[in-house]
Amino acid sequence: MSATSAVVDEKTRDLEGGKMAKTVSSSGDVLKYFSLMCLTLQNALLILVMRYVRTRNGDMFMATTAVILSEILKFSSCLLLILYQEGNLRRFLQRLNEDIIQQPLDCLKVSVPSLIYTLQNNLLYMAVSNLDAATFQVTYQLKILTTAIFSVFMLKKQLSKLQWISLVILFVGVSIVQMQPTADKKDVKEKVTTEQNPVKGLIAVIISCLMSGFAGVYFEKILKGTHQSVWLRNVQLGTLGSVIGVITMLIKDGSSVREKGFFHGYDGVVWFVVCLQSFGGLLVAVVVKYADNILKGFATSAAIVISCIASMYFFNFQLSLQFVVGASFVMLAVYIYSRYVPVPPKAIQST
Repeated sequence: MSATSAVVDEKTRDLEGGKMAKTVSSSGDVLKYFSLMCLTLQNALLILVMRYVRTRNGDMFMATTAVILSEILKFSSCLLLILYQEGNLRRFLQRLNEDIIQQPLDCLKVSVPSLIYTLQNNLLYMAVSNLDAATFQVTYQLKILTTAIFSVFMLKKQLSKLQWISLVILFVGVSIVQMQPTADKKDVKEKVTTEQNPVKGLIAVIISCLMSGFAGVYFEKILKGTHQSVWLRNVQLGTLGSVIGVITMLIKDGSSVREKGFFHGYDGVVWFVVCLQSFGGLLVAVVVKYADNILKGFATSAAIVISCIASMYFFNFQLSLQFVVGASFVMLAVYIYSRYVPVPPKAIQST
């Protein structure tokens, strides 16, 4: 082979490699923006549809049963993903035996966030039953504040000054939304069939945010300390969550379930809510893998805007000046917080 032909072959290989790299990059961009679009729609649709099914006419389904079904769908989906990754049934069963059945103490660790997540999901139904979708969507962003605080104390994370500023802005924004004049709230004639208690809804959101922050950080700590994949951990969470959900259902709605049946009040819309809630966590994992926190922050902000606009059309929600200012503060805080990555602890930096 001559030197000229060798150079030509090398250039050809470089061109082909460049084309392949561009193809991979293009494919990654498609997955990134598609996952972000799905997350935005999921965040907005879940609250809007959940609000609809909790305030419409007709038989009301029991929230505790919906939580159980969401947990079952979650761990079933993760089981299928693990089966796909392992390639065959034998390796799949072996993996479950080694990482779950033979490690009962490890599963016991996961029971803590599993219990909290199950109770939190029940609280979300209570909150969205008593707060309009837009107000709930804005207030629920307090979970960023609680997660940050628990991360500092439990994981020894250090936040940048701008992140601390963003958390203050977030708190101020949520406070402004919640401090809307009572008259403004009475003027909003939303078409609902159940009695609304905004104070009860606010308390449910705050407790839910505290639970979300603690459980999320605790779960992150577990993930960093073991070799199990996030899908396997979700199998553990979903399985234990289903058991805890059944216990919660028996305590709260046991007599109603025995009298009316487990699926009382269910229709296609309720099943849609169950699926949205179940696959939301898995969708976040995909976004974290293919996108980043900055774009995730944009998705959260976009979901707030969509919820507000949709609430105006479907629930007769009326925007007040205070709500617009407060929601703007919250969206700004979400963007600033996600724009800057926390500084690693000194112990990690030294290594």
